[in-house]
Amino acid sequence: MSEAELHVLQARLLGGQLNKARRGELWMSAPIGFLWDRAKRLVLDPDVQIQASVRLLFETFRRTGSATQVVRHFAREGLLWPRRLRSGPRAGDVVWGTLEHSRVLQILHNPRYAGAFVYGRTRQRTVALGGQAGYRRVPRAQWKVFLPNAHPGYLSWEEYEANQATLLANAAGYNAERGRSPAREGMALLQGIAICGRCGGRMTVRYALRRGHPVPDYLCQRRGIERAQSPCQVILGTGLDEAITDIVLEALTPAALDVALEVFNELRARKAEVDRLRRAQMERAREEAELAQRQFMLVRPEHRLVADSLERTWNEKLAELAQAEEDYRRATQEDKPEPSVEERERIYALVTDLPRMWHDPHTSMRERKRMLRLLIEDVTLLRSHVLQIQIRWKGGATTSLERPLPLSAPDLKRTPAAIVETIRGLAAHKTDRQIAETLNARSLRSGTGQPFTRLRVRTVREAYGIPSLAQHLRDAGWLTPAEIAPILRVHYTTAKRFAREGVLRALRADDKGSLLFEPPRDALPRAHPGKRFRDRRQCPQCASHVSQELQYEA
Repeated sequence: MSEAELHVLQARLLGGQLNKARRGELWMSAPIGFLWDRAKRLVLDPDVQIQASVRLLFETFRRTGSATQVVRHFAREGLLWPRRLRSGPRAGDVVWGTLEHSRVLQILHNPRYAGAFVYGRTRQRTVALGGQAGYRRVPRAQWKVFLPNAHPGYLSWEEYEANQATLLANAAGYNAERGRSPAREGMALLQGIAICGRCGGRMTVRYALRRGHPVPDYLCQRRGIERAQSPCQVILGTGLDEAITDIVLEALTPAALDVALEVFNELRARKAEVDRLRRAQMERAREEAELAQRQFMLVRPEHRLVADSLERTWNEKLAELAQAEEDYRRATQEDKPEPSVEERERIYALVTDLPRMWHDPHTSMRERKRMLRLLIEDVTLLRSHVLQIQIRWKGGATTSLERPLPLSAPDLKRTPAAIVETIRGLAAHKTDRQIAETLNARSLRSGTGQPFTRLRVRTVREAYGIPSLAQHLRDAGWLTPAEIAPILRVHYTTAKRFAREGVLRALRADDKGSLLFEPPRDALPRAHPGKRFRDRRQCPQCASHVSQELQYEA
C-alpha cells in the first residue's frame, strides 16, 4: 500500500504540474533576454544592451542563414554575449563573454523567443545499459502544451518556424527528411539540390581539375556505396551550371530589381546596431569602474584591509575600462567608411542589374547558391543520349529542357573536327612543319590549347589516318632519286642536281628534305657537257624547301 501511495502521489503531482502548464502558469527559469516581473509574468529584459544582443543574433541568422555565421559575426565585430548566473553567491548577475555555437542553437530552437509557452517538447526514456535517463525531442504535434502569444517575444511564430526549417536544411548529419544540404563555398552551383532522374536520390558533388580549374561532377552514388555497385549515373558539370544560370537570369531579367535604397538602409542600420552594442559594452565598463570608485570612497580609513581590496577592484575595473575604450577605438577605425558616390552608383547598378551582380567576382558562390535557392526548389537530371533537365521552381512550376551531353575527358583534349579537316586539306600540298606554321598564322590551337608543332600535326594525321605529302606524291606516281636515276641513265646525285637547277620538276616531300620527282613525260634530259644549266632550266628550282613551295603554289 505504501508503494501504491507513492505512485498515486507522484501521479497527482505530475497532474498538477501539467494543469498549471496548460494555464501557462508553470514557473520556469527565464532565458536570457527575459525576466519575471513582480506579477510573475515573463517580460523582456529592461537592459537595452541585452535586448540589442538578442535581436542582433536573430537578425544575423535571418541574413546569413547559418548559426556558425552568427558566431563568426559576433567574433569578427568583437561583440560579447550576456549570460545570467543561476547559482552561487552572484546568482542573478549578468556576465558577458564569448558567444558559442551551442548557445546560438539553444536560442534558435527555444520557442519562448517567439512569445509562445510550450511544455512537453522532450520525452524521457531509460537506457537499458546503466539505467541512465535519456531525453529525445518529439514533433510539434506531440507537444503536451502549446500556447502562442503567451508573452512578448523577439520574433513572430512564422519567423521561428522559418528558422527551424533553415536549421533542418543545414543539418550536417544524415537525415531522411533532409531534402538538400546547405549552400557551401564550392564551385558546384547545384550542390545539394540536384536529384537523380533514375532512382530519385540526392546527388553528391565531386571536383576534378581540368586545365588547372576545378570542375564539378554530379554523382548518384548512395545506393552504389550501400550495394557495392557502380554509381547510378555520373554527370559532368561542365556547361550544366551555365545552362541553369542562363535560365534563372532570363527568368528574372524582366523583373525590376530596384532595391538599392533598401540595401543602403540595411547596411547603415546594421553598422549602427553594431556600433551601439560596442558603445554599450564600453559604457557598462565605465559604470562598473564608477561603482568600484564609489565603494572605495565610502569605506572608512581605519578599515585598511577592506580599502585595499576595494582599491584593487577599482584598479581592475579601470584597466577593463581602458581596454574597452581601446577596443572600441580600434573597431571604429577598422570599420569601412560610408560608400562614396561612385561606390553608391556601382552598387546601385549591381542591384538593378542581376546578371552583372551574379557574374561580379566579389559575389561568392555561397551567395549565388542562396539566391538560386530562393527561386528553385530542386533540379532533376537524367542522362540518356542527351542530358534532360527538369527545374522545379518555388511554387510548383516546372521547366524542362535538354542539353547535349558534356564532353568527356578525352573529348575535352581532342582536336576540333574543323581543324582536323583543315589539316586534311593542307596535307595534300604541305609538309607537317608548313601545316603547323599555317595553323598558327590563323591563330588555331590544339585540343589542349597549345600552338601547333610538326610533331603535333604528325600525331593528328596518324590518329585520323591522313596521308602525308610524301604519301600523296607517291600515290600520284612521283619517284625517288634512286628510282629516276636509271630512267635518266645518270647517277642519282646528278638527278638531285637536275632538281636543284630546275631541269626536272621535284619537290621536297617532308621536313627532312627528301626529294620526289614528277614522272617525266617529255624528252628526258641528258648530260650536256659545257652547256649551262640556266639555259636548260624548264621548272622551278628546288634549291630550298620554302622557296620551292612558294614557287610551286604560284
